[in-house]
Amino acid sequence: MTAPQKSGVRKIAPKNRPAEISLARKAAFNVLLAVERGHSHSDDLLRSRAVDSLSAPDRNLATALVLGVLRWQIRLDHQIQVLLAHPNAKLDPEIRIALRLGAFQILHMDRIPARAAIDESVELSKQSGHRFASGMVNAVLRKVASAPDVVFPEESAAELALAYSHPAWMVERWAAFYGFGAARNLCRHGQIQPSLTLRIQDPSVADELAASGIQLQPGELLTAARTVVSGDVTASAAFQEGRVRLQDEGSQLIAELASAGSGNLNQNAKSIVDSCAAPGNKTLILAERNPRARILACESSPQRFEPLRRRLAPLGDKIECRLVDATTLAEDSAFDLALADVPCSGTGTLGRNPEIRHRLRPDDLTRQAERQRALLLAALSAIRPGGRVVYSTCSLEPEENEQVVAAALAQTPDAHQLSLESCIQTLFGQAILTASGADGLRHCLTPEGAIRILPGVFPTDGFFVCLLERHHE
Repeated sequence: MTAPQKSGVRKIAPKNRPAEISLARKAAFNVLLAVERGHSHSDDLLRSRAVDSLSAPDRNLATALVLGVLRWQIRLDHQIQVLLAHPNAKLDPEIRIALRLGAFQILHMDRIPARAAIDESVELSKQSGHRFASGMVNAVLRKVASAPDVVFPEESAAELALAYSHPAWMVERWAAFYGFGAARNLCRHGQIQPSLTLRIQDPSVADELAASGIQLQPGELLTAARTVVSGDVTASAAFQEGRVRLQDEGSQLIAELASAGSGNLNQNAKSIVDSCAAPGNKTLILAERNPRARILACESSPQRFEPLRRRLAPLGDKIECRLVDATTLAEDSAFDLALADVPCSGTGTLGRNPEIRHRLRPDDLTRQAERQRALLLAALSAIRPGGRVVYSTCSLEPEENEQVVAAALAQTPDAHQLSLESCIQTLFGQAILTASGADGLRHCLTPEGAIRILPGVFPTDGFFVCLLERHHE
């Protein structure tokens, strides 16, 4: 099954006047062009001043266009390429973006007339300095609009990859690791806009949001989580005052497991290090669950450090923010708990960050794993005997997960892996996990006792989490 498309041949109304490019399409074009050139990530660009200055409807349309084009880019390029007079021709980036934008609107957005999508894409190509190519853009998009819908087969990993617009090498790996059915589910989930999830510490805030017209539903995993059904949370006083924050439920779960993994909740962890703390969401949960602990929040990027420091400043001297590479943590730090939520490929977040699939290459996984292993080894060296490390990624790839853990343990003979099953029970007993969430997580336990959440099992991103312990002296 592929994304819903309109049936039959599309009719194009005659053109009466030159197109005017809407602010939303112009903003989407600029964001996509910047992503194509590798200047930034879509998430950062969609929060830029240029996009924020748009009206709410235009901002929503620009976001839908950017994320939609990035999700379907591989298949869009295939459908466009076969319609080119010279299919192997190399197109300028501006022309590729104009064609993708037009084709996406024609094929995937029922409420936008084909004529408007074509005219504005033609005008975008002209205004970007490619007037000579505007005729080609017009001709190709008219063919896209007039062609019958295409049904893409899904009998092999390569066919599945094209049908759901993922790199073939990535889907082939998933089919080998998790089975063909799971690979299909991962591909389908990568084409869906993730739900907007909140973390609410005080239940009265949920009532406040509901009273302002924001409709919420309980989280499936955590009692502190809410999924936004409708309404603009970011415009609410609760959000602007920091009493509620946006955070994927799986991301919240990692910090909850880390707190439970330190021993009896709220009792054993007196000192905690968060090795890769930015943007600080997990650090805040660690502070919430360990109110008497001293917490060191590390971040190696100056650009990410300053927002982290400002965000954690209200907690005062309870948290020390340090601009440091966590691989240099002193071996005699003697922390009770270390959270190593390490940078990774992000293949568990393709629905939220669709451009990752276009940038990632197979050899990137080895490079990432080297850094991840160094961070995990440093975390293991920074805890006291009997202390614990929670290692986590938002990757689905064994090279970044099980293989990193195995390699680090091989270099740390005085450490071993623990099952997270006891943490699940602890969180359920503390009414932090829902009953259905606890049952579901038990089915996500690996033979070694780690938790692997594949996207689509819960309404979350994909995550890997494991618990390690230094031997007692």
